[in-house]
Amino acid sequence: MATETIFFNGRFMAAEEAMVPVSSPGFLYGWGLFETMRAYRRNIVYFDAHLNRIAASSRILGLALLHPQDKLKKIITKALELNYADDACVRLAVWKADKGTDISVSVKKYTPYPEKKYRDGFSACVSSLRQNEDSLLARHKSANYLLPRLSYMEARAKGVDEALVLNNRGYIAEASRSNIFLIKDNILFTPALSCGCLDGITRRLVLRLAKKYNFSCCEGNFTLQDLFDSDAAFLANSLIGIMPLGRLDRKRVTKPGDKTTDFFRQRYQKMLYAD
Repeated sequence: MATETIFFNGRFMAAEEAMVPVSSPGFLYGWGLFETMRAYRRNIVYFDAHLNRIAASSRILGLALLHPQDKLKKIITKALELNYADDACVRLAVWKADKGTDISVSVKKYTPYPEKKYRDGFSACVSSLRQNEDSLLARHKSANYLLPRLSYMEARAKGVDEALVLNNRGYIAEASRSNIFLIKDNILFTPALSCGCLDGITRRLVLRLAKKYNFSCCEGNFTLQDLFDSDAAFLANSLIGIMPLGRLDRKRVTKPGDKTTDFFRQRYQKMLYAD
């Protein structure tokens, strides 16, 4: 098996060579940020949007990015080349070091879900955990990632693909790894950022598509009952793209072949491959 080559603090090396001191504030406190990006034909999809987001969050969380955006692009592109990855998942991470900021870029081969999964949709449960909609961390893709990770593990333990996370007021915030959209009477609904959801890159894209194709779109507070009363729903993130939400707690949400969900998925695919 070929050794993965990563970028770590100024140079490329084998992944097993990279070491972080246990005294690092990033390790001790989860004081860091990351971006998970999709590479298609060695091109990062919505490259600038990802780098702009981590730069903005870094300023707020007191993390100094060691490289300007154009340099980061070159580093990430080189990491793809060194790992012979045309279709890949790229993870850019920055975290507080004892002195300054550490950085890493890692690349994994991307294996898409089978088409049948996109036809049938994800199954999901409702997480027993709650998102604090007033938390600073809810607004950033932070290395302090325990709540979404535990929610996802809860879903897997129940034999489903995803977990929906409600906020402290009982409204839908997001899924453990993605944003969520509801469809009712050809109107698109999605939790507002004030609900505690991440301002996802693919979330922004879906809202752009809705505007471009004259779909009415509403950002607001939505309950589980609103979800069950919807005509369909889908999940969105940079790796899965647009994924129908087939069932929640074994109740049907989206029927296979839902036209509106398929419409957004097809338009997303075209933008993905044209980017």
